[in-house]
Amino acid sequence: MSRIGDAPVLIVSKVTVEKTGKTLSVSGPKGNLKIEVPPAITVEIEKDQVIVKRKSEQKNIKALHGLTRSLIANMVKGVTDGWSKNLELVGVGFRAQSAGNELILNVGYSHPVNLTAPQGITFEVSENTKIKVSGIDKQLVGQVAANIRKVRTPDVYKGKGIRYEGEYVRKKLGKTGKIGAAVGGTGGKS
Repeated sequence: MSRIGDAPVLIVSKVTVEKTGKTLSVSGPKGNLKIEVPPAITVEIEKDQVIVKRKSEQKNIKALHGLTRSLIANMVKGVTDGWSKNLELVGVGFRAQSAGNELILNVGYSHPVNLTAPQGITFEVSENTKIKVSGIDKQLVGQVAANIRKVRTPDVYKGKGIRYEGEYVRKKLGKTGKIGAAVGGTGGKS
C-alpha cells in the first residue's frame, strides 16, 4: 500500500497542469516543468487536484506510484515557490563570488574554481562565504549544490571545506604526539 501515492496533489490557483499522451506538464508563475509518466501509472487531473493511480499491485509498481506522486508535488511547489539549497564555506581565506551565471570559488587551491549555472539555476553569494542555489527543479538544485560541495568536501580533521548550511561535520582526532618515545624506542639506535 503506497500511502504517499494515494494522497492527491493539490493544484493552487496560479498553476495549470496538462497531460498530453505520457507527458505531464506543470506551469506556474516561475516557469514550467515536464515529466514522463511511467506506463504502469495513470494520472487523472480533476479541477483542483491531481490523482495518481497504479495499474498493478507489484512491489516495483507501488514504488513508482509513490515516486510519481512525489515528483508531481515537487513540480507544483517548484513552479509556485521554487527550491533552494544553502551552502557555506568554512576555512581561512575561503570565499565565493558570483559573476552573472558563474560562481567563482577560492577554496585553497592554487587557482580559482569556476562553475557555470545550468539553465534555470541562479547563484546568490552573501558575506563571501554563503552560497544560495535556487531554481524550480528540485532535482537540478540538489545536483548543482552537490557538485559545488564536491569541489572541496569538508575535511574530517580540521573541518574546513564546503558544507550544507547546518551540516554537522564530525571531526576525527589527529595523531597524539611522538609514538616512538611513548613506546620506549630510541629512534633506531641501540
